[in-house]
Amino acid sequence: MLVLGKTFGEETILTTRASTRQDSVDRHVALWERELPWMDPLHEQVVARLMLLTKHLARSREAAFADDDLGRASFKVLLALRRLGSPYTAQPSELAEQLGLSRGALSARLSPLEEDGLIRRTTDPDDRRKVHVTLTRAGKRAFDRHGQHEGRDEAALLDTLSVADQRRLSDLLRTLVLAVEESSG
Repeated sequence: MLVLGKTFGEETILTTRASTRQDSVDRHVALWERELPWMDPLHEQVVARLMLLTKHLARSREAAFADDDLGRASFKVLLALRRLGSPYTAQPSELAEQLGLSRGALSARLSPLEEDGLIRRTTDPDDRRKVHVTLTRAGKRAFDRHGQHEGRDEAALLDTLSVADQRRLSDLLRTLVLAVEESSG
């Protein structure tokens, strides 16, 4: 159904709606539209929906961390090692740089992971001054379990859209991300 929207400036905004159902954002914008004649309702709808979805995904990720008994900081270390590919090994200085941490802060993160058997620290046999941090099988399983948990939650949200709509949404969001990346130099 085609709905004639509000006249904003010189333009008349036309919108199409697949359904007549309203969400909380529609109600929010309808209330503010009366009070804020300078507000662009379409911009507000897009931004408010992005913010609502961001909050939903953040809550979902926090719940996954709690369910998996894996903190965000620990997961980031496992992620950094996993991203390297097999044999999932790096020197602490490399990990600290990837994670934006001091070596002391990284060491504090590595100790509990080592105690839990998720990583292993070994001394380089050719240079005893060098230490290697390696993702263990248990660490790889913990990473995979958490990643799959997050993936299920994301799929539950995105699978409400067709594959074509998911691709279209991804393309539109890429355009916005590129605009942000290019403007921040």
